[in-house]
Amino acid sequence: MSGGGETLVQALGRVHARLLAAAGDGTNPSRPAPAPRLVDEVAASDTLQQLQVLFALSDFERDLLVLCLGTAVEERFQAACATLHGEARATWPTFGLALAVLEQPHWSAISRARPLRYWNLLDLQGSACTQAPLLHAPLQIDERVMQFLLGVPTMDARLEAMVHVLPDTVSAWHADNAPVNALLEQGFRHWAGEDNSSQPILICGERGASCVAAYAALCRRARLTPYVLDAVDLPSTPECRQLLARLWTRESALQGAALLIRGTGNEHAAALSAWLARIQAPVAVEAAVGSPAAQLSGLRLEVPGLSAEERRQAWVGQLGEVSKQLNGTLERLVDYFHFDVSSIQAAASSTLGALSTSGGQVAGAAWRACRQQARRALDSLARRIEPRADWSELVLPEAQTETLRQVAIHLRQRAVVDQQWGFAERYSLGHGLSALFTGGSGTGKTMAAEILARELDLDLYQIDLAGLVSKYIGETEKNLRRVFDAAEESGAILLFDECDALFGKRSEVRDSHDRYANLEVSYLLQRMDSYRGVAILTTNMRHALDSAFVRRIRFIVQFPFPDEASRARIWAGIFPPRAPLQALDFAQLARLNVSGGVIRNIATHAAFLAAEQGQPIQPCHVLAASRIEYAKMDKSLTAAETRGWA
Repeated sequence: MSGGGETLVQALGRVHARLLAAAGDGTNPSRPAPAPRLVDEVAASDTLQQLQVLFALSDFERDLLVLCLGTAVEERFQAACATLHGEARATWPTFGLALAVLEQPHWSAISRARPLRYWNLLDLQGSACTQAPLLHAPLQIDERVMQFLLGVPTMDARLEAMVHVLPDTVSAWHADNAPVNALLEQGFRHWAGEDNSSQPILICGERGASCVAAYAALCRRARLTPYVLDAVDLPSTPECRQLLARLWTRESALQGAALLIRGTGNEHAAALSAWLARIQAPVAVEAAVGSPAAQLSGLRLEVPGLSAEERRQAWVGQLGEVSKQLNGTLERLVDYFHFDVSSIQAAASSTLGALSTSGGQVAGAAWRACRQQARRALDSLARRIEPRADWSELVLPEAQTETLRQVAIHLRQRAVVDQQWGFAERYSLGHGLSALFTGGSGTGKTMAAEILARELDLDLYQIDLAGLVSKYIGETEKNLRRVFDAAEESGAILLFDECDALFGKRSEVRDSHDRYANLEVSYLLQRMDSYRGVAILTTNMRHALDSAFVRRIRFIVQFPFPDEASRARIWAGIFPPRAPLQALDFAQLARLNVSGGVIRNIATHAAFLAAEQGQPIQPCHVLAASRIEYAKMDKSLTAAETRGWA
């Protein structure tokens, strides 16, 4: 009897009838037995036909799967198998039994090259058949295949710990952008087989969030469920890679799913390339610019970030009528925070939530929401400094102070000049702002960065150079890329303290170490050109910086060692208003020939000494603290500095 067009229940009934007929109970195999009780609910299901088409099964292979399924879910199948085996406990099907009972049998069905075993649709039971010949080895349907046939939504247990479904959070990515829609159509045709679909799609972009959003949009276009796999989870052995490739190819066919590979570093390149050669399903790879993944063969899709106008439209769409209350702040939000649509959705939702609970100003609520949203990307990469200093605390000559105020003006008016006046459209590079603060330790460089951050209501992140620089080739550039990408999205100010360690001069190439060190500097030069954020570099060794960096810096501020008059001003403002002072002569304290940072240390130490003695802060406490601080610097207090203290 032909199985074409049968439902699963009909096929189970037909195969069960053949079992009974072979067992000699007089049943006519042309008249199907009653449907098995446990699968009545899927009588109208076409899962069996889907499975046969997906894996190109012959009719015999299809019926062999039906036989294994029936034995797994129905005691009547098990009893019939036991009768045919002549052993009450032998309730399993075998290939020999299938050859004797089912129609159109062929030996090749059990070959490892045929679909049943190649795609792991059924298993040979090792514990029961270690010594048994292949013909009599017990057969069992794979659990994932059984669940598919029964209409149970699930995933192979061997994949659950490795892949996860991508939440559908980006619903309007570049929705009205014709070039992007053409890009998605190209990817869809590739997966549909009109192009070379055996190769992956390489999703290339400046930001991982944009690549993921493009992948999600592509899956929606192709009506595929989007899953993600981290490259670090790829197996290291060929056998395990092959098993994973077949399991995912099978899962992709059963579910209608695609897979995105993320986190592809140098150490994963070989395993990824070998695995992709085995996969036969829609796969995309997040390929950051310059990464090993970008060198793979495949369809390359260059994903653009949202333009300023698209970000503005996304904000207006999310805030609705409330956006009209932002006035000029909307342009500043768009300029500082280079969010994708999902981040704009989250920030706008936080803004509306804050308004509903507090009734505050829209502009302030939106700005705070953006800063909080942006911190997620940078908090794990750098140390956030809470700005506390203001202009009154900074003691600098007038020329340097004026330059710092010019820096603030450039940052405050950037949205007007770049977006409204069109400077960003005229020039492709140089949209960021970089400033170099040079001077000795403790002269106020970090304080100036804090003041700018507080003035502009921006976050300030100090970059840990020790955590960025790696001895492994390519890792330093990878770490820098993550920092710069996160900073561009967040609008934060990056502070590179002691930047000469990273931005040093390129040297003559004598060995491979020099070559790779120069590559790191060259990468930084390129990244500073394309960087659209704010970077402040500090150093006390300006001569050690590569001259190419200096040419790319918009502002250079020299922080001089404070003279005696400047030190008196620093001393006058160093103590908090509530600190009890007694008989302190700031002009006399200014004779100490130290920087502002050392003055702060002395003042703090003197406060602890006075608190321990239960007294106000007096010259004797400052003198004792000064001796300790001078000893740290391997210096001695001179008579000129301490004259009149005792």
